[in-house]
Amino acid sequence: MNAIQQHMLDAYRASQRGEPAPPLPGRHDWQAVREFADRREFTALLAGDRPLGRFRRALARLTR
Repeated sequence: MNAIQQHMLDAYRASQRGEPAPPLPGRHDWQAVREFADRREFTALLAGDRPLGRFRRALARLTR
């Protein structure tokens, strides 16, 4: 069974139970990748490394 078939089955079960349908497969993939990168940057920051990426931009905005 692939992801689309599993989603169709889950959506059917949710409709039978009166629950909201689950999100489409792959809908939150970029958010998960972004959260992983943020976590890696945050742990590096706590370890004393220079801030990178979004953390560096956020710190630059706060210090202006």
